[in-house]
Amino acid sequence: MSEPKPFKLSVLDLSPVPAQATPAAAFRNSLALARFAESAGFHRYWLAEHHNMTGIASAATSVLIGYLAANTQHLRLGSGGVMLPNHSPLVIAEQFATLATLYPDRIDLGIGRAPGSDQRTMMALRRHMSGSHEDSFPQDIEQLIRWFDAPVGTHFDVQPVPGVATQIPVWLLGSSLYSAQLAARLGLPFAFASHFAPEMLSQAISLYREQFHPSARLAEPYVVIGINVIAAESNARARYLFTSQQQQFINLRRGMPGPLPEPVENMDHIWSPAEKFGVDRALGMSLVGDQKTITRGMASLQQHYQADEIMVNGQIYDIDARIYSFSQAMAAAKTVLSGSDEEI
Repeated sequence: MSEPKPFKLSVLDLSPVPAQATPAAAFRNSLALARFAESAGFHRYWLAEHHNMTGIASAATSVLIGYLAANTQHLRLGSGGVMLPNHSPLVIAEQFATLATLYPDRIDLGIGRAPGSDQRTMMALRRHMSGSHEDSFPQDIEQLIRWFDAPVGTHFDVQPVPGVATQIPVWLLGSSLYSAQLAARLGLPFAFASHFAPEMLSQAISLYREQFHPSARLAEPYVVIGINVIAAESNARARYLFTSQQQQFINLRRGMPGPLPEPVENMDHIWSPAEKFGVDRALGMSLVGDQKTITRGMASLQQHYQADEIMVNGQIYDIDARIYSFSQAMAAAKTVLSGSDEEI
């Protein structure tokens, strides 16, 4: 097996709320995972903005980032992502510049274009439904960067306080060719949401790399790919744990989002053949199994995509099992990076 391109390993956390649990428990679990990630050497830890979903507790993303930053020592924390159409750029600049001022050189601002919610929830977030927010998305990103990159002492008629001259890293997130092209044009690092929408991954990465324009922020393309890792002591145990995430996805597709379900021994009585097909496609970038299975899968993915960074998600019902899964993901990454054919 040829030597893979070196990559960093990071965490994506949706702060899942297990069935019979509360958001408070989800926050405690996220802190436990963040502390583990810091001790295990994960590069960064991102939280995702979703609304009106009782199984995801990270809606107030910047607030949760602050909670985790206050209770860890050096772990990079950020948004994966903040859905900018839900907010004014000024508010996001103020929130993340405040975090960056409190926790210097630890905060990332990952930005997405999707609403992270349904249309009724979008209206509750006080956003117009005409599509005008999409038209202003590139300009809103450029405004954020102008504030963050302006020299100290620069005056704006309207400016975030804090915010000017904070140099906060800005990332563009997406699952489409649009986001890949925009990230390339702006010269920003690009994270692809392949953990739930993998179909356009290869095309988007190729387009981003081909069209990339160096910027003051980034000289060369930088690609992050998202994957799900459900690792356990055996392949059978991992497949069992994975049923929680599969059920959650089905419930979302049915328009009935809810808490993260307990795992089940057999999914056949839960999903229809059509639903199984859809979930298998959406969660196609999932490594499920014991450490050897995860290692082989990670090596194959990295050989194919040559990512600069792999970001691991894993919706697992039990926090101890979830932390164990992330520990196996890190062990697999170290094996892949060591280039040991025997272990792979």
